[in-house]
Amino acid sequence: MQQRQLGSKGLRVSALGLGAMGMSDFYSGQDDAESTETLHRALELGITLIDTADMYGMGANEELVGRAIRGKRDSVVLATKFGFERRADGSYRGVNGRPEYVRAACDASLKRLGVDTIDLYYQHRVDPDTPIEETVGAMADLVQAGKVRYLGLSEPGVQTIRRAHAVHPISAIQTEYSLWTRDPEAEILPVCRELGIGFVPYSPLGRGFLTGRFQRFEDLPADDYRRNSPRFQGENFQRNLDLLQQVQNMAREKGCTPAQLALAWLLAQGENIVPIPGTKKRRYLEENVGAVNVHLSADDLARLDSAFPPDAVAGPRYTEAGMQMVNL
Repeated sequence: MQQRQLGSKGLRVSALGLGAMGMSDFYSGQDDAESTETLHRALELGITLIDTADMYGMGANEELVGRAIRGKRDSVVLATKFGFERRADGSYRGVNGRPEYVRAACDASLKRLGVDTIDLYYQHRVDPDTPIEETVGAMADLVQAGKVRYLGLSEPGVQTIRRAHAVHPISAIQTEYSLWTRDPEAEILPVCRELGIGFVPYSPLGRGFLTGRFQRFEDLPADDYRRNSPRFQGENFQRNLDLLQQVQNMAREKGCTPAQLALAWLLAQGENIVPIPGTKKRRYLEENVGAVNVHLSADDLARLDSAFPPDAVAGPRYTEAGMQMVNL
């Protein structure tokens, strides 16, 4: 597995990471045994970056990851996040970036994960009611205390990145990025390159859409949160399927799967980019890892850019409420 550097402070990780969210939340078919085997297989394949968060499964995902990496800690770059507060019934209370909450959330994550140190600690969403300097200042204190090694932010705006980086070096920005979500190319990716910050795309397969496995809205399980996603609904779904057809055609020409092609495109966007495709099944993990062996020429990249130009996808990536929490 190739290695890449996130940020300027020495954080090195595998070129592909593994997102663990779906193992415990948002998607149907949770299976802790298969998820654990998937995590173990990821380490065997050379994946080092494992991404979780305290909100996934109300802490259950951190516990799952913690159990899976027990005895394997030296092989893992462990990333988790704080910021979303949820009530006992799973509903959302809001985003919290207050310093006292940062400290308490970190201690709770360390306990669930069963580790002494979190390698990469993200603010999951920016708290509009707490200055970013206060939040990152508290995160920096965690670094000083030895509880955290590197800092990251998820879905921040450009000015927030600059202000945060001035308080303490930010090693990674995590934002949705894929062929069907190219928003970061306008401002976020340039500022990351300017400041020497790594970029970690989540949902690099368009929440599974770019795999080609969903051809109808009805293909989504009844309890799947994607049924609420504007891009999977009504006319948007069909318009996006039309875009995907070109990716599927090109994948056949290249002798790879659409998922591998989409991930290879992301890897080709810069050496500071480390996608974290999520899966809870070994067969999809192994398919995703094959992307590192897909070579794309300049002509290939131009064709994909033309097939999925920025703003071509129909529908916003989140509901209206969700969109209000990004790029702050």
